[in-house]
Amino acid sequence: MTTRDEGDNFMAKANHSMQQRSVCLAPFQYATKVQGKERKTDGTEQPQLPIRAPSPTVFNSSITPPPFPWLIQTITPLCGSHGMWLGSSRRGRSAKATAPFELRYFDPFLVLDEFSVCAPAGFPDHPHRGFETVTYMLEGAVTHEDFEGHKGTIKAGDLQWMTAGRGIVHSEMPAGQGVAKGLQLWVNLSSRNKMIEPKYQELQSKDIACTNKNGIEVRVIAGESMGISSPVYTRTPTMYLDFTLKPLAHLCQPIPPTWNAFLYVLEGEGVFGVEKSGSIGTHHLLLLSHGDGLEVWNKSVKPLRFVLIGGEPLGEPVAQLGPFVMNTEEEIDQTINDFQYCENGFEKAKFWRSEAMIASEG
Repeated sequence: MTTRDEGDNFMAKANHSMQQRSVCLAPFQYATKVQGKERKTDGTEQPQLPIRAPSPTVFNSSITPPPFPWLIQTITPLCGSHGMWLGSSRRGRSAKATAPFELRYFDPFLVLDEFSVCAPAGFPDHPHRGFETVTYMLEGAVTHEDFEGHKGTIKAGDLQWMTAGRGIVHSEMPAGQGVAKGLQLWVNLSSRNKMIEPKYQELQSKDIACTNKNGIEVRVIAGESMGISSPVYTRTPTMYLDFTLKPLAHLCQPIPPTWNAFLYVLEGEGVFGVEKSGSIGTHHLLLLSHGDGLEVWNKSVKPLRFVLIGGEPLGEPVAQLGPFVMNTEEEIDQTINDFQYCENGFEKAKFWRSEAMIASEG
């Protein structure tokens, strides 16, 4: 763990020697179908996998962003819909993508979903295998429960880092009648970790590492920044930082040069990468070119809030069918069979239904 003084010295050195990452602004992909069937926008349709599922999407290489700023599109999510995707998955609403390339897989990341959902909509019983979901609540709360009996409420500022591994079936539903807003990141697992036992790492808001200096506040979801570190263990090396910059604040954040990284603006507007470039506002996603750090300036009169996410590429082929992410089509076929017949990690799915599902049927 880096001490506060060591972190300050590192940041000071980085201000002078860092090879800056440039930015590429790109739209998220929207998932519009669930196994070939249109998803209802009210969020009440339960995801189901047919016995004869369509072919999975196979990615043999990841996207490399161009090394220059690139403004493409603004996306504003609506209440009751999920939707901004680094890859395709099980839920979401459609939007026209105007990028000259299709952003499908930014190794090791599969999905970043900014959700805003109101009861009775939500995300009822559904499976996962082969990756991790990272749920970070921004407003309201979500009730979570799974087929192993793990349950709880993820409140504003809380974190749930769930390793699906060999198999999880769970539900995520709004707690109460208010709007539940948050981010869910999907992080791919290496082939050696795809079939490990499911695990949870959960932090309440008060337990997330946080510091504030020189007009910059950071909440360290994973990794380290400004001399503090997160206790979260990342099987795929990952950094996940929630920054808030006061007006006129200037940030210089180191990033491992071989990692892929991107950021997403939650509030306000800022200048990223090159001081003389234009400001980027809310609901924009920026891909970062390779380098060993990022500079950010808040030249506005309002606070700027964004998340910076980076990870070490796995360099492995990816086969994805909705909530199942493996390395080959054969492994996807086996996963479908396992889920359909409640085997090899999905045994408890045979008789399990969430309390939310039972209540909705009553």
